[in-house]
Amino acid sequence: MAIRFDRPVSSAARFSRLLGAFSLVLALAVMIAHRFGGLATPYLVLLLIAAAGCALLAALLAAVGLRSLWMTGAEGGLAALAALIYAAFPLALGAFATEHYLTLPAIYDVSTDPVSAPDWLSPPKSDQIWLKRNVQVTPEDREKQMVAYPELTGRRYEGALDRVLEAVRKVAKQSGITITRSSGDTEPGREPEDKPVKPPQPGDDAVADAPDIIPVPTPRPYDDDVAKLIRGANGVTLQGTTRTLILGLRFDILIRLREEAETTFVDIRVASRYGQHDLGFSAEIADDYLKALDAELLGIAGG
Repeated sequence: MAIRFDRPVSSAARFSRLLGAFSLVLALAVMIAHRFGGLATPYLVLLLIAAAGCALLAALLAAVGLRSLWMTGAEGGLAALAALIYAAFPLALGAFATEHYLTLPAIYDVSTDPVSAPDWLSPPKSDQIWLKRNVQVTPEDREKQMVAYPELTGRRYEGALDRVLEAVRKVAKQSGITITRSSGDTEPGREPEDKPVKPPQPGDDAVADAPDIIPVPTPRPYDDDVAKLIRGANGVTLQGTTRTLILGLRFDILIRLREEAETTFVDIRVASRYGQHDLGFSAEIADDYLKALDAELLGIAGG
């Protein structure tokens, strides 16, 4: 008479597979909805936290199922393995966010000029929902930035402002930055060589050598409105937006160019739109842009 052994079945392993698959589908679905749809970032964060929580529970149940397989030979080993594979992506996202949240400072705005950061041409506005943050960037926030990102500094280039501005626009376009506003440049969306040429007018020959604007001397110290206007005319400020590649998180960017003697100094400011903690994305965006600008203007960058 043959003896038949009935193996026990691990319910934890089977349930872990379903929960792991749910966490993966949820994470991918909300990421696609946020990147290509209209899902707001606060809801993305909330749903990704839920997905990571489900993935963590699935991994724990899978561990219970594997233990049952080892101890009693219970069925469910393949289901537990599948659960761990499904849960890997949501868990990786959660681990990445947690590590950056705990190790990086709780700031959402960085600038290569922490002492005198460039002002927004149009202050960014967004519905924070539950991801609230401080309205103003404090000096303490700038100190945290300098400690965490000491290498984030402005760039000085040997060259006229118009030459550097052309490179700044080119790199911005290549980096996926959309310029929305400008100050000091009357046509923010048009390349210099594409600007229309003004047809000659009668009598132009007589005043060909006359300057368009006659400078008015301003007494020192340069603290009045006239001095600010003169300094503003000696530079260009560009404001734009960009999104991260995978999650599609939105960031506002400000690029300031100032002509100093025969050099042009470039500063950049990057800010996330939601929450007090940007997980280091703002500094990464600024650093990547400046490195790309250095490569574009190779050989003329200075400290």
